[in-house]
Amino acid sequence: MKIFSRARHQIAGSFFLLTISLFSSGTYADEGGVPFWLSGQYASMAAVPMATGWSLVAMPYSYSGSADKSKTFQRGQSLNAGLSARESFVLMQLGYVAEEKILGAQPYIGIGWGPGTNTTTASVSVTNPSVQFNRANTSNGGTDIYPLASLTWNSGNNNYKTYITGDIPVGTYSPTSLSSIGIGHAAMDAGGGYTYLNNTTGFEVSGIVGATYNWQNSQANYKNGIDSHLDWSVSQFVSQSWQVGIAGYVYYQLTADSGSGDNVGAFKSRVAAVGPQIGYLFKMNGNQAYINLRAYKEYWAQNRVEGYAAIATISLPLGK
Repeated sequence: MKIFSRARHQIAGSFFLLTISLFSSGTYADEGGVPFWLSGQYASMAAVPMATGWSLVAMPYSYSGSADKSKTFQRGQSLNAGLSARESFVLMQLGYVAEEKILGAQPYIGIGWGPGTNTTTASVSVTNPSVQFNRANTSNGGTDIYPLASLTWNSGNNNYKTYITGDIPVGTYSPTSLSSIGIGHAAMDAGGGYTYLNNTTGFEVSGIVGATYNWQNSQANYKNGIDSHLDWSVSQFVSQSWQVGIAGYVYYQLTADSGSGDNVGAFKSRVAAVGPQIGYLFKMNGNQAYINLRAYKEYWAQNRVEGYAAIATISLPLGK
């Protein structure tokens, strides 16, 4: 089972911070319920150091959710009830790990972007002075840009990470549409995490926790509150290549939304999710590559839609 000792330094990049939110158009509080952080992007071995050199991470993502008709959400210039959302995208992150350490840690720098589609419907949508029933919008386009920098430390079975990431709002967004690919404002997120990975038995536990500060959306005059989030994982390698386990996430808005364009008041949201995961290690050009598949069922939702998410993470080494 010593494969874990060799592989662990090659696969951590498969769970990356870059994302984040814009695709969570299915989540409602923050403006339209769309936070910057994409819950569930981290899972197994989230804090394990990566192999030095270049890497490419691809993350196909699919979400479907809805909210009760008694809930009213603001999206840009409209107030909406009876929301449902379906979205899919492929987020890609190109990154580099330097050989030189900083404060004894391995440094990583990456940047993420991807194409996506989002369809959002509302049973009732009010844009003063008009009222629309069974309104539906579909957006196709690119995401915002997500830079990421992190430091990771390893000490035996214990691994530690600290990171900072953010949102450059260049993605597809319109304050007059129910659906968008970008979030329409800048954001910054920072946090840290821990992974216990037993190199002999293959048992693993990971957690990444962080908080997001959002700048005001100048197009809608709406400012999201401060958000907090936790992504976690428990897994077991059952062979040198295969891993099974469970993963989950918790999202909790710490402060309420604000701004002159806020027409729904002190809006705060929360949600949690849990589901199965499976991972597979394989070689590509002599280097370790990794695929992880996981699915989530949401619960504990408040002021946002609740549904199902499926995520695949593919981590590919590109060389020095």
